[in-house]
Formats: sequence, C-alpha cells, structure tokens
Amino acid sequence: MAAPSGRRNGGGGASLWAALLLAAVALRPAEAVSEPTTVAFDVRPGGVVHTFSQNVGPGDKYTCVFTYASQGGTNEKWQMSLGTSEDQQHFTCTIWRPQGKSYLYFTQFKAEVRGAEIEYGMAYSKAAFEKENDVPLKNEEFEVTKTAVSHRPGAFKAELSKLVIVAKASRSEL
Repeated sequence: MAAPSGRRNGGGGASLWAALLLAAVALRPAEAVSEPTTVAFDVRPGGVVHTFSQNVGPGDKYTCVFTYASQGGTNEKWQMSLGTSEDQQHFTCTIWRPQGKSYLYFTQFKAEVRGAEIEYGMAYSKAAFEKENDVPLKNEEFEVTKTAVSHRPGAFKAELSKLVIVAKASRSEL
C-alpha cells in the first residue's frame, strides 16, 4: 500500500490511506499489534501550559507527549492510547476525549513523538461518539511535522477533541 504524499489528511488520498491502514491493522491477527495501553488523565483549564506523556514499546523506546493550554469550564477526563506493531517499528498515539466534544477553549496544543517520525497525523474538533463521526480540524488550523502535530497560531479556532498519530521508528532507532 502506498503512503500519501503529504503528512496530513489534506484530501481524499490521505484519508483513504489512513482508512486502509486502520483497516489492515484491524484485520490482522491479535498478535500482530501490541495490546494498546490506555491511560486516563485530566485536561485542566486555567490558561496554564500542562504536559502529559506516556511511553510504549520495548524499553519504552517511543514516547508520546501532549502539551496544551485551555480555558473555561472544569477538568475533563481525556485518554491517551498507545500501541506498537508486531515488529516494533511503528507506533500509534491517540489522544482524545471519550465523550466526543470538549467544551474547553484550547489556546494551544502540541502532540509530539520521540523515538519515531510521524507518517500520519490528524487533529479533530470533535471525536466520534455514539452515532456521530469525528470532525477534522481545517487544514489551516494545524500543522504536522516529522515529530509533532500542533496548532497554527492565528488560524486555530480553539476546538480540540482528538489527535491521532501513526509514527515509524526514527532512522537512528532502526
């Protein structure tokens, strides 16, 4: 399966590639991908920058770090799920609010990976919940680099409910 030419879901090709990747992972035998590790954490308002991180893989070789600042409301329960491929060369990091939509106003966000380079990254203003689907941010609201998915100052409209990253071991890690 060919990878999309860009790093983000900017059009139908990348979206199709992501769907095919997720379907291929779902159809593999259970042993093909490590059991995901899911950790709950609080996203706290108040305008202060907070960071939450988690490691995964043999020797904790991969790290996913979520840094954010938000305003309004009260704490929200969020989750970070991480998993690795059977060969330990790919890992996924999903950060989301399980209830679907966050009611906090995010002033900034950044999801970083360490030990790997991002092959696919996407940010959503609303996470799938019950009969509703994920709602992606507009392309101009965020950017994807080799190691991070982050807001674009001045363009990000402060709504965030989910981040998805698929990364491959860095060349130095191979």
